[in-house]
Amino acid sequence: MSTPFLKMNGLGNDFIVVDARTRSFQPAAEQIRAWGNRASGVGFDQLIAIEASPEGDAFMRVWNSDGGTVETCGNALRCVAWYLDQDQPDTELKIDTLGGKTTARVLERDAKTGIASVDMGKPRLDWTQIPLSEEMNTERLELQVGPIDAPLYHTPCAVSMGNPHVVFFVDDVSTVDVERTGSLIENHPLFPEGVNVEFAQVIDRNTIRMRVWERGAGITKACGTGACATLVACARRGLTDRHANVIMDGGPLHILWRSDDHVIMTGPVEVEFEGAL
Repeated sequence: MSTPFLKMNGLGNDFIVVDARTRSFQPAAEQIRAWGNRASGVGFDQLIAIEASPEGDAFMRVWNSDGGTVETCGNALRCVAWYLDQDQPDTELKIDTLGGKTTARVLERDAKTGIASVDMGKPRLDWTQIPLSEEMNTERLELQVGPIDAPLYHTPCAVSMGNPHVVFFVDDVSTVDVERTGSLIENHPLFPEGVNVEFAQVIDRNTIRMRVWERGAGITKACGTGACATLVACARRGLTDRHANVIMDGGPLHILWRSDDHVIMTGPVEVEFEGAL
């Protein structure tokens, strides 16, 4: 039996979205890898299943294109909110994930696009919450890439937004070899569950240019939780205010780290096409 899906993206970070609230959807890792192959399959960064939730409006399950399950995905949360908003317009939506509970609201929408805002909850900043394999100050990790006496990148900040992130601060993000460095750091022993890797260039107090290597997916055009983690990291270091536009390869997200410690992510949603698996 075929399974219908929507191909969606948030700033080019693309997904297959399956409504599994009334049907079983339990794909094997090899199926996910085949579907995710951009040469022979549909092609995507993440596969998303919208499942029933006993407490919220839905539960969002996320697989990376390598077949592995991850806790959450910020850009996908906006896409799921847009999908649910079709039946529950102008309401605050409760979307549960393996990374925690979130709420979302669609601010603008038409047949194929929209803008959604998601309360991503509080950032987790303790070393046990990232998690790290040893106790360390997460604002300034003892980690570097390159020669000891002249490292290319060093002293990053670690943040969990329901999934683990490490943020390196650079002068010019365009010069970073994201694939080489990101793949090296993703499976570093300091991160027992792997880690998403961001490279951040602070333009001014309210503007950050960022590129990302996503755990299990590689280079992507955007990462919602990564944008949130980057703003939190920059604010912790005193490099920016607690709100900024985070500009990624796919475009900008607005991130606000509110006074109540919740991180609010706002950005676009796009439906590319419908299909069936």
